[in-house]
Amino acid sequence: MTRPQPDPIDPGDVVRLAREVIAADRFPHLATIDGDQPRLRPVSPVKTDGFTIYVANLRQYHKTVEIEANPRVELCYLAPSHNQVRITGVAQTETRAELLQQIWEENPLLRQYLGEPTNPQLIVYRIEPQQVRFMQEWALDYFEVDFRS
Repeated sequence: MTRPQPDPIDPGDVVRLAREVIAADRFPHLATIDGDQPRLRPVSPVKTDGFTIYVANLRQYHKTVEIEANPRVELCYLAPSHNQVRITGVAQTETRAELLQQIWEENPLLRQYLGEPTNPQLIVYRIEPQQVRFMQEWALDYFEVDFRS
């Protein structure tokens, strides 16, 4: 079997291509560390601001303990085309009231399950990127994404 040849990518298109992958994948996978064991699970981001991603969580979930012990995480987005984006970053608890209110108003599932935006079970993590990489299907090489643009 011959190796597929990916189309060439203009480096100026990488940010746009990465954003398209993020928009196409509603359930990226979040990797955390549980002691010395990696853990991976699909999540449903409640807000995306460029390459900063907000993920809602319930205090009772085990990822709460994992993130408290080690806030370094990675999100992996996969588009139907199999292009992928990996966001390596640090998860921080979002505390800005106006942003939490906006997230609450824009996410009916939060309202349905939690009743009030002040529900003590709700945690919203803001995942601040430290590195963003894009890979085109079959390319087997990552492009560094300028996530500050």
